[in-house]
Amino acid sequence: MFEKSALDYLYREKDNVTPLVVIMCGLAGSGKTTLSQKLEKSGFVRLSIDEEVWSANGRYGIDYPIEKYREYLNQAHLRLRNKLVRLIHNKEQVVVDSSFWRKAERVEYKQLIEAAGGKWCIIYLKVSHADLLNRLKVRSNRFDANAAFPITEDILTGFLNRFEVPNGEGEIVIEY
Repeated sequence: MFEKSALDYLYREKDNVTPLVVIMCGLAGSGKTTLSQKLEKSGFVRLSIDEEVWSANGRYGIDYPIEKYREYLNQAHLRLRNKLVRLIHNKEQVVVDSSFWRKAERVEYKQLIEAAGGKWCIIYLKVSHADLLNRLKVRSNRFDANAAFPITEDILTGFLNRFEVPNGEGEIVIEY
């Protein structure tokens, strides 16, 4: 599905009764943040795992030791989940800007969203390995939350090998 038709679908799904939570899914560099920011401009509240880690701890390997990353990431995920539930209770439309690379995590979030009174939509951004590498090279020159964790070609390959592609989970696929 093209991005425009996916966005049109999401705008139609928004309502004031049952908050819509968009679960972004994709590898680093796939465009999750860019699309999330578009949704934010149209009224969604954006929750970003990268920005959550950055705001609390700073830049990976610079403001905190590398070995603390997993601990800080886990803490950030807890804060993000709590914010998400509060936003759903307040009838806010939300987009969660995170990789959601494991199916179990996607299932867990869908259950959390439904239990809080919301509805969900998974957007899977499918991008070629070569395009991901090019985007990540450009991103590595920035100094912001979304570039705080440097991703080398080896790290990206590891991500690709562990990524569980959504299939039959109610996802909308956008190919770039």
